[in-house]
Amino acid sequence: MTDMAELQKRKQPLNLAIVYVDPDAFIANYMGWLEITTFITALRAGDVTVPADGVTPKLTDQQLKGAAAVNYGGDAVFAFFMTAALKGDKAAADKVEAALTEAMGKDFPGSTSLWSFRTPMDPPISLEDHVGAAGKKMLLGDIPPPPMRAKENWNAGIRFFEQARKSNFVHEIMYPLALWSRERWTETLEKGISFLTHIEDNVPVLREVLEEKRNDQAFVANLLLKLAPAIDQELTEDMEGFLRSLARRN
Repeated sequence: MTDMAELQKRKQPLNLAIVYVDPDAFIANYMGWLEITTFITALRAGDVTVPADGVTPKLTDQQLKGAAAVNYGGDAVFAFFMTAALKGDKAAADKVEAALTEAMGKDFPGSTSLWSFRTPMDPPISLEDHVGAAGKKMLLGDIPPPPMRAKENWNAGIRFFEQARKSNFVHEIMYPLALWSRERWTETLEKGISFLTHIEDNVPVLREVLEEKRNDQAFVANLLLKLAPAIDQELTEDMEGFLRSLARRN
């Protein structure tokens, strides 16, 4: 099939692979995702017509190097690496990269998205650079010293949050990000409050933020908004409004 129902059908197993950091499921469903997204992109542009048999066409070598495959492939691979980083699962990230490289070569669709993880720029420039730099440290288990831990966790959280919002896999990234954020800030509450600014004001705020039991976008946005003062981070008016709107629950 070549319609949106087929796109959702093919995206669902990829969603689960990203949420649960399942490299085998990701590898198995990656090509199917590229096929349907590339075809629907071409169909909307008027470059192709629906096949008589209704079956989504396989990708040619040329299409694998095309913009649609590169963009959608990069988004999916980057999303998987983000959730793998949040879980500290370097083996899963390495397995996905190795399998896609073996199947399609080192220039597989989406390979360039991993530059930020593999060779982070110093200093980072783009949002992807910042995510990749933070993600690489997570994958390597490079934990900052206690005085810097809360600030580095907040900075990593805001970068991952912003990047997730740009992805087709926003919800699939946001749930692991919420779990990671809760774990990191619970650790701060239990072991690192002495490194926060204005402890008497911010520790009650931290406790209140962690009382929310739902692990979702609103929880992460509220955490980033409310705990910025705890690490002496001044938010721009636009960023504060952005986080406040996403923290609001209906």
